[in-house]
Amino acid sequence: MTTVGILLGAGEGSRFVGPVHKLLVPLGNKTVVRWSIDALIGAGLDAAAIVVGAIDLVEEVPAAMAIIENPNWRTGQATSLELAVAYAKQHGHDALVVGLADQPLVPSSAWRAVASVRTHPIVSASFAGRRRPPVRLASEVWGLLPRDGDEGARVLMGAHPELVVEVACDGEPIDIDVTDDLAHAREILARRFGDDASRQRGSDVRP
Repeated sequence: MTTVGILLGAGEGSRFVGPVHKLLVPLGNKTVVRWSIDALIGAGLDAAAIVVGAIDLVEEVPAAMAIIENPNWRTGQATSLELAVAYAKQHGHDALVVGLADQPLVPSSAWRAVASVRTHPIVSASFAGRRRPPVRLASEVWGLLPRDGDEGARVLMGAHPELVVEVACDGEPIDIDVTDDLAHAREILARRFGDDASRQRGSDVRP
């Protein structure tokens, strides 16, 4: 059984007010999206990819990660998830672990923990008792995912709670949706690493 980890990073990020897209905003010594990328790659899954759309992220994505283009990104997250599933099928993977590109403080350990649990077809990370991505989706539930709109695995988990198990994870699942979220992420890094925050790797974050 093989597992691919895929970041969803196709959205416009319209709630974030700033000179650049939220994924390209500096956080420490790298961008928000690069923290997420490094954490996924550091998890050591069988493969890694990112779904892109609204902005060009090619300069941020290393050779170890595939890029999946979503020309229909304006229609919502469901189309990105559908492309992630199609990529997993095309490359013969049995499970998909999906996360968000705007969650820079989710560490590699969370990706590994979710990917390793195979007792249920849906495995959600839990941070301080709250379900948040990343989420492992076994191939048997791919056909149950929403096909349109701005909803993803959360709808499936709500409809089929019997298929879901949670795994407690370290890290901070904050989304960078608005500028206050970015300030919060910077505060977390400063508390954890002090002046050394800018030298830390995304895979090492343990807020």
